[in-house]
Amino acid sequence: MASESSQRLEGAHALVTGGGTGIGLGIARRLAEAGATVTIAGRREETLTEAAALLRSELPSAEIRTARCDVTDPDAVEAAADAAADASGALQVVVANAGMGTGGPFLLMEAETLRNVLDINVVGAFNTMKSAGLRMREGGGSIIAISSIAGALGGRFRAAYGASKAGLDMMVRSAADELGGFGIRVNSIRPGVVESEATTMMFQHMPHVIEDYVRQMPLGFVGDPEDIGDAAVWLASSESRWVTGQQIAVDGGHTLRRAPDLEAAIKARMGDEAFAEVVAPGSGPNG
Repeated sequence: MASESSQRLEGAHALVTGGGTGIGLGIARRLAEAGATVTIAGRREETLTEAAALLRSELPSAEIRTARCDVTDPDAVEAAADAAADASGALQVVVANAGMGTGGPFLLMEAETLRNVLDINVVGAFNTMKSAGLRMREGGGSIIAISSIAGALGGRFRAAYGASKAGLDMMVRSAADELGGFGIRVNSIRPGVVESEATTMMFQHMPHVIEDYVRQMPLGFVGDPEDIGDAAVWLASSESRWVTGQQIAVDGGHTLRRAPDLEAAIKARMGDEAFAEVVAPGSGPNG
């Protein structure tokens, strides 16, 4: 639990989309520890209720709010932003974290899959960032988008996801350039693999995939949601007052090397024969 001397965000009102689980919950926890009033938003009421109860039990003095929100619905995002705002209708911190991941061979990907990923990861983030910007014009603020190392490294079997995160990062750069005059800073965090609800299957059933991730990390260990939360608190605070338009990797150094090898995981899902029909032999990271 944070000490009184670490209340860097006291008085700030923060909205975290996808805040009920995983990285979003870790970010919400760290923002609340730093003194912010935090609203966690998500699609499932039960998940939000459980997450809010957990945070309140850990941080009895924190003010935690919830808002049901599908980020692809602009009206729902507006309502969540209203619920998170202070008495004047302003927000000081917004984290566009809600997103989805998908993976599979390029030749089997449907256009509808690509549209769905882009709709949530790019359009959903746009809705959140725009709503934030409109509420920060008078007093400034910090907008933080949660991207991924996939936006920088790409990689086999991640065409849709990598494209969505690369697009998100470029949108962050453009928004930062436009909104800087209002005192609004816009940055993205690129997490590496983090142990959370979203990656449970890999950690429990695909240790070989996790081992390959770790081999690409100079620091040699996976992160947790609070590692991303620590970076978010810094970007939300005045300590980063001269930082905008940046993509900050929090990944154990993974982006210094190569994308993870997901071939074994995809083969396990598809079967060797089906895999061989749509993926050229010798096209893996090791040739």
